[in-house]
Amino acid sequence: MKTSKEYKESLRKMKPNIYKFGELIKDVTTHPATKRTVEGHAQIFDAAHKPEYQDILTTKSNLTGKKVVRYLSILLNADDMIANVRMKRLMFNLTGTCTGGRCAGFNALNAMWAATYDMDNDLKTDYHIRLKNWLKDAQERDITLSGALTDPKGDRSKSASQQDDPDMNLHVVEKNDKGIVVRGAKVMICGVAAANEIFVMPGTGYKEEDKDYAISFVIPRDIDKLTIVETRRPSDTRELEEGFDTPVDIGGITQAYLLFDDLFIPKERVFMCGEYKYSLKAVMNFIAPYRAAIGGCVAGQGDVMIGAAVLMARANGLSEKIFKDKINQMIINNETTFGMGVAASALGTKHPSGVWIPNMLLSNVNKVHVATLPYDTKRIAQDIAGGIAETGCIPSYKDINDPKYGKLLKKYLKANCSGETRARIARLIEWLTIGSGVPGCMHGGGSPDGAKMVININTDINHYMELAKRLANIKEKIEVEQKKK
Repeated sequence: MKTSKEYKESLRKMKPNIYKFGELIKDVTTHPATKRTVEGHAQIFDAAHKPEYQDILTTKSNLTGKKVVRYLSILLNADDMIANVRMKRLMFNLTGTCTGGRCAGFNALNAMWAATYDMDNDLKTDYHIRLKNWLKDAQERDITLSGALTDPKGDRSKSASQQDDPDMNLHVVEKNDKGIVVRGAKVMICGVAAANEIFVMPGTGYKEEDKDYAISFVIPRDIDKLTIVETRRPSDTRELEEGFDTPVDIGGITQAYLLFDDLFIPKERVFMCGEYKYSLKAVMNFIAPYRAAIGGCVAGQGDVMIGAAVLMARANGLSEKIFKDKINQMIINNETTFGMGVAASALGTKHPSGVWIPNMLLSNVNKVHVATLPYDTKRIAQDIAGGIAETGCIPSYKDINDPKYGKLLKKYLKANCSGETRARIARLIEWLTIGSGVPGCMHGGGSPDGAKMVININTDINHYMELAKRLANIKEKIEVEQKKK
């Protein structure tokens, strides 16, 4: 497996095709807009070599028997999926934020493992064989793999094929024996700047008239005719500065628009092309592990927020015991989402392809909790920390170290610790609660309203009524006339 140094070198060798503010980013490992997300992802490579993290971050390949990073593996059982949830928590503990340039690709890989197996079994295609061959090579190269699902969509009241502009959803424009040509875009894609390759999936379920949009493939991030535009903006200019304004061990989230301009994908890297009946199932197989594991993500960052809040209380000269109830609530929030993720993992089912798919109901219930509880944790962290961490009233690193007035700033920032230490704690809390450290709790991995739709589909209300009727000894059939809209 690669070291962090080898990983960064692999990114430097890639052809520049990422833009920000009209500028071509020539080196993602050093550019202020992208280097933080690279540093966050680099920590995965370092951690994977440490004995204390081996069980969480590495596993044995089901294809070669060799040790591989878990992000390039197939989830084979409940233990694998629980390790995935623990891995996501660990990465937030280490980096403070999202390492989405690996996790979305990991979920896409596992979702399409099942989908390609079904297509090969039913339609006699060779997609699953292609995916196996590609994965063996990807494991050997120890690549970083991002995932891309979301299409621009256009008018939400119309299907993909009904849009005035057909490019509002990524689609095939040409197909031959050598491969396919695609046009369109994938938007709001996480961690692309830190990735070597991108795993593309259909963005939703499609009908026959939309079959040109039912596509899946994997491409090098620097492939010809792909333009990437980084979209995430720092919450303030300090996040582009050095020093404690952006601590060295902190990671960083990046989001991007991927613009496909008649891009050719060779046949061996295509895993779906027109098999519309399998598109929705592929998406469902993606969101099950994603929404289970995101409970570990927000718990991991919550752990850091608890630590930072207690540090600030002590820095202010106060015992954390004063905030016992508030800290307990933060702990409850963390363990609720983490526990839901573990439960969804444990109660999943094994697909005939061998991949483990978490419980769909519990995964989506977890997503709804993720859209609420972390915000409560952030609010409590701000409450305990006081105004210095929430109002943006921390002097910058440069000002605190200014030769003219820096000593005075440190003097007036001092409390139960040095002024610089107190500023460092405050800046971390600000970054975690209102800065770019905030992960996509509300819409990352899909909207909570979308999750509620899946919850409704996977819940048998009639079964619950029959339980109640049996206990109350009710034989009468009770119906309500459905009013016409």
